[in-house]
Amino acid sequence: MKLLIQGGRLVSPVGGIGGVMDLLLEDGRIVQIGSNIITDADRTIHADGMVVCAGLVDMHVHLREPGFEYKETIETGALAAARGGFTSIACMPNTRPVVDSPELVRLIQERAAAACGVNIWPIASVSVKQYGGELTDAKALKEAGAVALSDDGVPVQNANLMRDALIMARRCGLPILSHCEDATMVDGRAVNEGRISRQLWLEGRPAIAEELMVMRDAMLAEETGGAVHICHVSTARSVDIIRRMKERGVHITCETCPQYFTLTEDAVLEKGSMARINPPLRTEGDVEGIITGLMDGTIDAIATDHAPHSAEEKAKPLEKAPSGMVGLETALAVTLTELYHSGKMTLVDIIEKMTVNPAAILGQSKGRLGIGADGDVTIFDPNQEWVVDPERFASKGRNTPFAGRTVKGRVKYTIVGGEIIYEEERDHVL
Repeated sequence: MKLLIQGGRLVSPVGGIGGVMDLLLEDGRIVQIGSNIITDADRTIHADGMVVCAGLVDMHVHLREPGFEYKETIETGALAAARGGFTSIACMPNTRPVVDSPELVRLIQERAAAACGVNIWPIASVSVKQYGGELTDAKALKEAGAVALSDDGVPVQNANLMRDALIMARRCGLPILSHCEDATMVDGRAVNEGRISRQLWLEGRPAIAEELMVMRDAMLAEETGGAVHICHVSTARSVDIIRRMKERGVHITCETCPQYFTLTEDAVLEKGSMARINPPLRTEGDVEGIITGLMDGTIDAIATDHAPHSAEEKAKPLEKAPSGMVGLETALAVTLTELYHSGKMTLVDIIEKMTVNPAAILGQSKGRLGIGADGDVTIFDPNQEWVVDPERFASKGRNTPFAGRTVKGRVKYTIVGGEIIYEEERDHVL
């Protein structure tokens, strides 16, 4: 198929291209970039007033399959990704069974191949069954197709195991994605320790529980030379620690999520369990610290931590409901609203953190526009306003604290391998 995208505003953090241009895709790749391309295309998209960028990459999602298909499946997660402009996503291993063997990595790949066309990369667990006692076979997992190792959801508490994991992962060329919280300080606690937890008479999850583990893993990465990636950074002091360790030359990267630069712990009072996430929403000072970290480059990537739950689960009282929120279908719009339209960040910098950076951390050659690159493209109108309505989500999950919020920025087309897999005009994933 030959697909021509005409007159869009190309935004590319790498490659030195930009401005109003045409883009020609053929046989799954970008074959021409320039002005007024004339060709006998099978399909032409008129992208006037729209932004054309490399397909968005989300390095941190929970697809729940196998084992929790009532929450989400690989298929519905892929549909949600396409609707949100994501052409590639990496899925965490905390399923049932845990993705801790080459066989299960291949199972994820097989089921992903039958989904709607989004590239789905399996992340395997650091420890067997995520029990934190025995390392998985990193070499075999990589050979099977795992792009990283993580015990996200069940953070590695044993420092010696994490040290060994970083050593093994370095030999295999895999990053470790670390959920940084000290379990002894947060177990069963629903909200940030502070003003809101005191108001609700609840034990809180202290910020120091995250920060201690960030420092531990940063020091272990420095000592071993391994690559550690800190997941969903939520506190200003975590950002400061990572900034200082990067200055020391430590191989450390990190991500945050739209909720952490948009919402504070006060959202719990209004949204209840919909605003219960791990790590929890923090203070206004933490939000400011996260935004500063995004602006100065300390934070490398914006991920979603897409974590669907059933309506019945999230209807439980705050202290009993599971943590997590969906984000694939709202991430771009919330990010544009909070960071671009507020003047805090440029489109180039935002797109860098949602395309090439997460792909590079995972060792994948995605997230770039250029001749010969894969034909993965996202087209969006940065100025179109819409209201978040969870009932229209493609995801099975409806659990979002952004329900009813007016946001600015709408995905128009999602293209993978030169094929249109989502078209907003039809509001349909193809």
